[in-house]
Amino acid sequence: MNKKVGIQDLGLKDYKETWDYQERLFREVIDIKIRNRREDAGLETPNHLLFVEHPHVYTLGKSGDYGNLLVDEKELEKRGATFYKINRGGDITYHGPGQIVGYPILDLDNFFTDIHKYLRFLEEMVILTLAEYGLQGERSEGETGVWLDVGTPFARKICAMGVRASRWVTMHGFALNVNTNLGYFDLMIPCGIKGKAVTSLSAELGNSDIPMGEVKQKLLKHFGNLFHAHFSKEEAGV
Repeated sequence: MNKKVGIQDLGLKDYKETWDYQERLFREVIDIKIRNRREDAGLETPNHLLFVEHPHVYTLGKSGDYGNLLVDEKELEKRGATFYKINRGGDITYHGPGQIVGYPILDLDNFFTDIHKYLRFLEEMVILTLAEYGLQGERSEGETGVWLDVGTPFARKICAMGVRASRWVTMHGFALNVNTNLGYFDLMIPCGIKGKAVTSLSAELGNSDIPMGEVKQKLLKHFGNLFHAHFSKEEAGV
């Protein structure tokens, strides 16, 4: 089993361009698995983890409700934002500058074949990272992602998640609000959950300029420990 994960930091990148790149990597891994099955080729399947920030964009999962976007696309255009209906699970999500988006493209046959465990490990990675900043991240029953003050009137989401998997290969992933402009969340019902607030690391710490690279390194450390993975830096092909 190959537990090496290639890391690519794409910087600020258009959502659709990144989505197409994800799909290409995802399909390449699946194609290797199909070839191995047909030909007993014994080829090693690669694993990737993409870090990226997106320009302002709203994405709606395949089971999501368009009504959770509270403005029309003309209004989004005025605000410099775009909208996409996509093939992950989950409802509506916002991505924008100051947010760390992570797209793990993993062959879970290299780790464990359990999607529930995979999601819980991604949540745990974020919870452990937040703990390094003195914040107690938590899970909210029935709601994927990471929250603060669960079970109180002050519950607020700091990290959204939505994944797709086929033949145990994953894509899409998590979005952790670091220095995010939270005003953009007012244009939607986050993840389709009414009455729940959204927050960011900078809002919680009262620091408007948390180093993104520092947070990524903490995420990688905990990802590596949880998945027993080791990393290599890859050149981005997008």
